[in-house]
Amino acid sequence: MQRSVIDLKVYDPKDFPAYLPKLNKLYEDLFSGGKGFRAKLIRMMSAHLGIEPKTELLLSQTIEFIHNASLLHDDLIDRSHLRRGKTAAWLKYTPEYAVLAGDYLLARVMVNLSGHGNIKLVQYTAEVISDLLEGEWLQDSVVGDFFVTMEQLDRIHNLKTASLFKWCIRAPFIAQERYDEELHNILSEMGTLLGQLFQRSDDLLDYDIRNDEGKAILGDLKSGYLNSFGAFMCAGATRHEIDHIVKSKTLEQYYENVGGKARFDQKLAEFDEINRGLIKMYDHHLERLKSLLKPGEEKLIDQLRPLTEILYWRRKPS
Repeated sequence: MQRSVIDLKVYDPKDFPAYLPKLNKLYEDLFSGGKGFRAKLIRMMSAHLGIEPKTELLLSQTIEFIHNASLLHDDLIDRSHLRRGKTAAWLKYTPEYAVLAGDYLLARVMVNLSGHGNIKLVQYTAEVISDLLEGEWLQDSVVGDFFVTMEQLDRIHNLKTASLFKWCIRAPFIAQERYDEELHNILSEMGTLLGQLFQRSDDLLDYDIRNDEGKAILGDLKSGYLNSFGAFMCAGATRHEIDHIVKSKTLEQYYENVGGKARFDQKLAEFDEINRGLIKMYDHHLERLKSLLKPGEEKLIDQLRPLTEILYWRRKPS
């Protein structure tokens, strides 16, 4: 059974002031039900790199605080009504409280990391937060733009989604003061690929592809956002054709407007093939990483290898 972020002790009410009960109630709602995948990735890295438990907890808290702060802000910007099957914080607690709660999590990240004393870790984390905000600005700029390209979306996803995956696999090395440039170049490439694969897989859920999570069908499209698979489907289409495609209200209408279910399935197969190429590239970097690890750390490779299966194909780990 998957454990939630609360079970992993990443969120502990004692870490926040008891005299702010509304804030604590908001965080209890926010953190419960989350998969805590990023924290689990940190813990996997830490187990094979010999990271001390105190540092492991700090890193796990850091990435989950940043991720959940971004969710608070994203839901408000997107006017999303649900988060993890519950009423979004901005609706339940007011937009003002959602913004303050997100900002407070980011502030606590910097307070906690400063206490660790590794200035390079603080600096890198600040850069990631800056990337997230830049990505949010860029994403907002393409809402309603139904001629957005895959390249434009990749840039946004690299700033938002991929930046957190890169942090997860680079931060444990930085915490150990291992700054080898080649090592971090490889880790950055791997994190970028993991982020792209995860985001593209998440975008497929909108079209009910491998949608075990039960995500709302055509939710992105109805919100005026053409995600990566939508942009791939619309590439080369005329303005008249795109006008019809983006007005689809149901998946059946969408199939009809893109030229039929057979053409949809063909484009899906092409999209999957493109992403198989990204997976091959990830495996290549994984082999390069082997030679840069210390003796006894080689088992980390076996743990990192299945991530593409989990993130893109949505296959549960065995």
